[in-house]
Amino acid sequence: MLYPFHRRTFIKNTFAAAAVLATRNALANPFSLTSPVLFAGDATHAYRDPAAIFHQGWFYLYFTHVVTEQDQIAYSHVAWSKSLDLIHWTIPVNLTPGNKAFDYGSPGNIVRHNNQWVLCLQTYPRPHGEKYGDRDSRIFTMRSHDLEHWSVPELLRVKGPAIPVEKMGRMIDPYLLADKDTPNKWWCFYKQNGISLSNSPDLTTWTPQGRIDAGENPCVVIDQNEYVLFHSPSNGIGIKRSFDLHHWRDEGTLTLGQKQWPWAHGRITAAFVLDLRREPTIGKALMFFHGSTYAETDRRGGFDNYASLGIAWSSDLKSWDWPR
Repeated sequence: MLYPFHRRTFIKNTFAAAAVLATRNALANPFSLTSPVLFAGDATHAYRDPAAIFHQGWFYLYFTHVVTEQDQIAYSHVAWSKSLDLIHWTIPVNLTPGNKAFDYGSPGNIVRHNNQWVLCLQTYPRPHGEKYGDRDSRIFTMRSHDLEHWSVPELLRVKGPAIPVEKMGRMIDPYLLADKDTPNKWWCFYKQNGISLSNSPDLTTWTPQGRIDAGENPCVVIDQNEYVLFHSPSNGIGIKRSFDLHHWRDEGTLTLGQKQWPWAHGRITAAFVLDLRREPTIGKALMFFHGSTYAETDRRGGFDNYASLGIAWSSDLKSWDWPR
């Protein structure tokens, strides 16, 4: 478990050969974690909205990193860290600047397209100290060749190229997915009027395709030839399934160990599922999420502070476990 910068001990970015061997052996049984908390928030830090990818033995974790500076203003960034064993993480690096006109955050996921990595994210403008992002909130992509160095954000015009930016409406929490049946067809799920969908042949030109009655922070994986949607109601992790992205059935709501977790008593939300069940060294689907110590309406915080990243895992996307 990692704590804010002034009292945190981190591993070095480059490991000695013996340490690499030891951590890679640990990946055969990666659940030696002693706490479900990966990054712990406090009065001046919040870690929210995780997204992850596993590449060449490394777990890359992207998340909203909120820091309250000395001017008592909370600035939101998209940040990243990586780990070999889910226990030791590199020092988080902010990918986006602190700017209240943008307040970047909520990385949705990372996909591979045209020999590049593509990360989707949002802006969440709060220029006058608003608690939540204003009507100018939009969704974007960034591109990378190495998962560590990223281009400047580019607007996702998911309402179509003819719609002016100012007419797109407030939208947050993007998620990109390749269609399970049609090659070269992409979907973007995003929070607007429930969860809205658009599709594209190239991640550039988009056509709106309706909506889903669901919460926020969509994450979609494919299981048994079905789309499995994880989303965020007012509390917990909602699950829906569909064969065709049009007809959905509810599969209930997870709260994991919230009743026993003081750090998540306020809310548990924003689940991201990294399906590594076919990865020989892992063999599980990993769920990353965030929990808030206090409810967002609590004056002690719970939005810009006291939010922590947690982890759970499953073999079937139905029964979940976590460090006890």
